Parts: sequence; C-alpha cells; structure tokens
Amino acid sequence: MKKILIAYEGEEPGQRALQQGADLARAFGADLSVMSVTPWRRGRVPLDPWDDAEAHAKALKAAATWVSHRGLTAELLSPAGDPAQTIEEVAKAGAFDTIVVGSRGLGSMSRFMQGSVSEHVATNAKASVVVAR
Repeated sequence: MKKILIAYEGEEPGQRALQQGADLARAFGADLSVMSVTPWRRGRVPLDPWDDAEAHAKALKAAATWVSHRGLTAELLSPAGDPAQTIEEVAKAGAFDTIVVGSRGLGSMSRFMQGSVSEHVATNAKASVVVAR
C-alpha cells in the first residue's frame, strides 16, 4: 500500500473508513488522500446538486483535523458526481492502489432500492478496496 484514498462523507460509515484508512497509512507509511463527493443527479438542468457542497467541505475540514491529531497529513479532494463512479475515477486518475470506504450496513432490499456505493466500488474499482464496517 503506497497511496490510500478514503471516501468520507462525515457520517459514521465515513468515520469508520477514516479510522481504517489512517491506521493503514500509518502501518504502511502510505500517502493518504481523503475525498468527499458531492452527489449529483439528473434533473431539469443537466445536473442538479443533490447535496450541499458546503457540507462536504466542512466534513473534509473535520477529517483533516482528525487526521492531523493522529500525526498524519492528507490531501483533500472534493469532486462532484455520482459517488461510486467518482470514487473509481479519482482512484484511477490518481494511481491509488487502495480505496477505503464505509458501509451503511444496508440489507439486500435497501441496497437494491438505494444502491450501495461500497458494493459498487468493491466490485468495479481497479484498486484494492477495504470496506470498513
């Protein structure tokens, strides 16, 4: 593990991913990046913001503070798009060898109805994927 990308949204699953990713970065001496994707969805205008970019920026700042209190530094990334696809694209473009995502612990029906970012990333990403539970 040389480059670790943590998908972080500020909620409990993201916090578990942040903890796991920080532990891995420390253990392997890896470079660390934390990203929070502002989701977009199709709308009347080609794309409508689904979530507040400012909230994601605050989450990233909190993540940076949390990481720095543990003696680590992290590059912060704040793209917008479909979360699962954006995580994959950023990981590929940045040559990350490891992605850490949190799991919301959805049941099979909820995953079918809402989709699962962690499942999609684990299934499709070209990097190793750690799902923090």
